[in-house]
Amino acid sequence: MAKALGLHILADLHGVSPDLIDRVEDIKNLLEIAVRVAGLTKISSHYYQFQPHGATGVILLAESHISIHTWPEHGLATVDVYTCGDPSKAYKAMDYIISTLEPSRVDKQVHERGLVGSSEGQELRSILLNI
Repeated sequence: MAKALGLHILADLHGVSPDLIDRVEDIKNLLEIAVRVAGLTKISSHYYQFQPHGATGVILLAESHISIHTWPEHGLATVDVYTCGDPSKAYKAMDYIISTLEPSRVDKQVHERGLVGSSEGQELRSILLNI
């Protein structure tokens, strides 16, 4: 039986209030809290404010990474949460971000990464969710 070493959740959040995703300070706060809520271990982070709109941020985790890129003029935020180990931590971080930003639509993909424990090749197992 193959086992996934990591879980990678990708989400496109549509219909987000521009006020929630325009400023780098808000993006930083969002990601930092998501990491704490999920019980993840922050190693370092980097953030950037775009002009005239939008921000991006990434946190390097002991477990992998979490990132966000925003387009407030389109009400869009794209989020990646990739963790190794306990998959519930990836879900907790993503759930916190989604509940905080309150998008009108979420397009989410969930990928199991690093499948081990089988001598045969494995197809990528993923789930595409439109919520």
